[in-house]
Amino acid sequence: MHYHAGGRGDDSPALVGVVVPKKQVPLATRRNRVKRRVRALMAQRVGSLEPGARVVVRGLAGADGADSSTLGRDLDRLLSRCRERQAEGRRR
Repeated sequence: MHYHAGGRGDDSPALVGVVVPKKQVPLATRRNRVKRRVRALMAQRVGSLEPGARVVVRGLAGADGADSSTLGRDLDRLLSRCRERQAEGRRR
């Protein structure tokens, strides 16, 4: 996951992109299913992102077999970790 927080005064909506490489999930139908599931989960979380944030989620091979609750927990954990790192960078 790549996370870029919005700048001060940037009140544009948060944007989310989903990428699932063919090398990670070779079959197009499965690759598209992973993208749809991740997009739906991120749509539920986009309201909690700060305005102007940019997020790119990269789906790996394990995402194909994972259930939605596991994917949701993983996304929540990654988002909180990204926010923590972003906050640390601002303190420096």
